[in-house]
Order: sequence, then structure tokens, then C-alpha cells
Amino acid sequence: MNPRRITELFNIKYPIIQGGMIWASGHKLVSAVSNAGGLGLLGAGSMYPHVLKEHIQKTKNSTHKPYGVNIPLLYADLDQILEIIIEEKVPIVFTSAGNPKTYTPILKEAGIKVVHVVSSVKFALKAQEAGVDAIVAEGFEAGGHNGREESTTLTLIPQVAKAIDIPLMAAGGIATGQGMLAAMALGADGVQVGSRFVATHEASSHMSFKQAVVDAGEGATHLTLKELAPVRLLRNKFWQDVQELYTSNPSIEDLKQLLGRARAKKGMFEGDMNEGELEIGQISGLIDDIIPAAQVVENMINEFNTAKQELSKVNF
Repeated sequence: MNPRRITELFNIKYPIIQGGMIWASGHKLVSAVSNAGGLGLLGAGSMYPHVLKEHIQKTKNSTHKPYGVNIPLLYADLDQILEIIIEEKVPIVFTSAGNPKTYTPILKEAGIKVVHVVSSVKFALKAQEAGVDAIVAEGFEAGGHNGREESTTLTLIPQVAKAIDIPLMAAGGIATGQGMLAAMALGADGVQVGSRFVATHEASSHMSFKQAVVDAGEGATHLTLKELAPVRLLRNKFWQDVQELYTSNPSIEDLKQLLGRARAKKGMFEGDMNEGELEIGQISGLIDDIIPAAQVVENMINEFNTAKQELSKVNF
């Protein structure tokens, strides 16, 4: 654990990274987090190339602090996205959902710091070999698409920390300062936070989705569609339709047909709480208000310092 490895790498005040979540991470959220001392990430996974370019430019107009872009490497318009990122001189890129070996050298040659998101020790080592500057290890408590290993953050972080030499951030189930302290005790240098930043004023998610996150309790999310790509969702009518389909031993094509297109946009951005795909993490059960993004950062730091002080009193 050495948070300075993260703060110095990104030139930020706090080792708190806002996840580049689809349909939530627009320029308003990113600039708010960066201005508060963390690192904001634009979620390119739900943006056409021209939309991403607009959000990058608006971010640069809203903050002079470091910011970044999260890119799923399976993105259909990846070449255009990379061209825009290099052209706009984006300082930091987080990659996910693919092999970083091909694109890391291209980004680093342009002077961009590169971080890759992984779900296992195996892929952490591959990312390190590919030359990334840091790694995010994400446990399957996280919302959205998850690794097939289903390793929890509690078990994943110490294993990855033991295996790699470069800076490490923990993700999955972290929304408080206590969670950040726990992740660091396990060997992480910083944290990436997703779900907590969905329930903020600046997130571009639909208000109905934000409220559903606040209303979610223990056990409200479920990992499903593993045959396609494991994804953690809030339980709603669409989730129930998926479970009913599973009773008939469906083929992959059957699952794809039910999923259709733009389910995530329908739910998280357009606010269809019945038919939409509602991606959020297990930690949603601990989120009970919609607050400014800067307050999330402030709360986490205060909670971290309080928890650290309390633990210092514990002796055996």
C-alpha cells in the first residue's frame, strides 16, 4: 500500500478514481470529481466518437485538473476513438474488456498514461507485460460486466498485489472511506469507485435509475447472462424475463434475442425501470442518498481518516 504511487502517477490529490461507467460518466461528473481532487473518467463505452470528442472538450473547459477516458477494447469504433483521444491530448486512458497488448504501445507513444482493468492475476500479469502504467483489479461485487472468475475483491486484491510490481487500484464493492482503507490494507494503492458516483447530481444517468440505486437493498443485484458476458444487474422485469428464459435451457442465440440492443441505454439513461438493463454493484445496498460528486470524495476521505484513527487504537 502506497497511495503516493497513484497520486503522483496521475498528479491528483486523492487516490480515488471515478469509474468510467456507461451512461453515467459524462463531462459534468468527470470534471466534478477531478476538481474535487480525484480522477474523473469519461465512459467512452456509451459514446459515439463525435460525442466523446464533445465531452472531452467540455471536460477541458470545466477543469484544469487531470482527467481520463475509459475505453472498452471491444468497442466497434476503436480506431476512431483512439484517434480522437490522441488528437485531443487526453492525458490518461483506462482500458478494459480486451487485450491491452495491441493498443498500449500506441497510447504510450503519444505520451498517455495507460491503466488496464482486470479480474484475475493471470490478466494482471499480461497487462503488466504489455507495459501498462497501473492496474485496476475488479472484484465481482462490481456492477456492469464482470470477469468470469467471480473472484471477490477481498480475495483478488492481495493475490494481484503479490504478483505485480506496478501500482494497483482496487474496484468492486467500494463506496466508503472504510472500504478504501480495507482495500489498501489488502495491498491496493488506491481505489476505483463506480456505483457511489452513479448516485450523484452530476452523473448523466436518468433520475429514475439513480433513485433505484438509492432504494436498492441487500441482495438487490444479481450476476447473470454469463454465457454472453457476466453482468451484474438490479432485479427488475427484464431480469425476471432472463431468469424465466433460463428455465427452458436457452441457447446463446435465445439469450441474445432477449437482450436485444440498447438495453442498458433504455434503463440507465432513458429511465425504463421495467425493460431496461440496470447495471450497478452490490454496494448499492449501502447507498442511501443522491449527493454532489465532490461530497462523495470528501466523505470518503473523512471516513478513511476516521477509520484509520480508530483502527490504530486496536491492539491484541
